Amino acid sequence: MQTQSITQKLANPTRFMALSGAILPWLSATAAVIIAYAMYRGWNAPPDYQQGETILIMYIHVPFAWLAMMGYALVAFSSFGLLVFRHPLADVSAKAAAPIGAAFTFLALVTGSLWGKPMWGTYWVWDARLTSVLMLFFLYLGLIALRSSIEEETLASKLTAVLALVGVALLPFIKISVEGLSIPWLGLEIPAWNTLHQPSTGMGSTIHISQRIPLLLSAFGFSLAFFAMHMKAMRTEILRRRVKALRIAEVDRARAREAVAAAE
Repeated sequence: MQTQSITQKLANPTRFMALSGAILPWLSATAAVIIAYAMYRGWNAPPDYQQGETILIMYIHVPFAWLAMMGYALVAFSSFGLLVFRHPLADVSAKAAAPIGAAFTFLALVTGSLWGKPMWGTYWVWDARLTSVLMLFFLYLGLIALRSSIEEETLASKLTAVLALVGVALLPFIKISVEGLSIPWLGLEIPAWNTLHQPSTGMGSTIHISQRIPLLLSAFGFSLAFFAMHMKAMRTEILRRRVKALRIAEVDRARAREAVAAAE
């Protein structure tokens, strides 16, 4: 007897609903506890020698920025699963992830602006990193708007998936904007752009351990929160589609009854 892979098992919406229903409360509670503990550790960490107490914004801004890009990668991966493998839940995943990713991108922009004011003297500059993340936010909005503008769901899901895969090209530019890119074995060397934005913290590898631990905890906690919200949104979308299918079936039955009555 051939065993099924995890993705094959979860391709069944009924199985996904059962498994996610059991996992979701624990995942949400774990995320809340870790985030709360990370904020406590961050609040009690020593101030930065250059940035002072404004370093506190880092504990939410960095996870938000990380999840903004991870969320879009999830949308693109799910879109690929829809177009190539016709996975039954791929479109549900892509649709559920887009608004959550947009929210985290917006929060990354807001917290980055609040952090930029004391550091740069202004809330906003047309910096390479800020501008590319703003473009990511608009791309999220474009995906949401495109899907909502097309009534036929199958067509909407395919067109949205194509746009999502085209837009994934923006992610490397966001990373390269402050870090550059070096691939020695290809002889490729792309310098970082002229930008005010500081280099990536590498999830804390370049900062003191007293600040690194709460940052890593915060990133982990918010990542769990992202997946909990994504799972909840997928469950809601599955239920919405089931209700829609039931309504269509009821309308079809009513029309059939009317046709029979008219023929008698």
